[in-house]
Amino acid sequence: MDKKTEEHLKRLKQNIGVTPNVLARLAFFKSIESGTNVDALEKKLDGNLVLDKITWLGDTMFITEQLLKYKYPNLNSKDYMIIWAAHVEDGMASLRNHKTLLSFTSSI
Repeated sequence: MDKKTEEHLKRLKQNIGVTPNVLARLAFFKSIESGTNVDALEKKLDGNLVLDKITWLGDTMFITEQLLKYKYPNLNSKDYMIIWAAHVEDGMASLRNHKTLLSFTSSI
């Protein structure tokens, strides 16, 4: 994940109290739902927020992996990680400016 997206996740956590991993899951599915196709295999993941796959994806791990494999067949696991991060970044565009939990929940 890039630093800018991480900063948005951290700021949202401060504003509304939802953890970055849950916010990332919501942003990912928001991006997928919108029909966005990302072409980000050259994207550099320069963030510092390091969490394992289980923590990032939680109970959504199976469906997240299946969606990525369906939408982007023939990639390796590192490429899926990059594509996932690009979808999180894309989905954060519609979530990042909320100041309250009420405004956030009305947007999802």
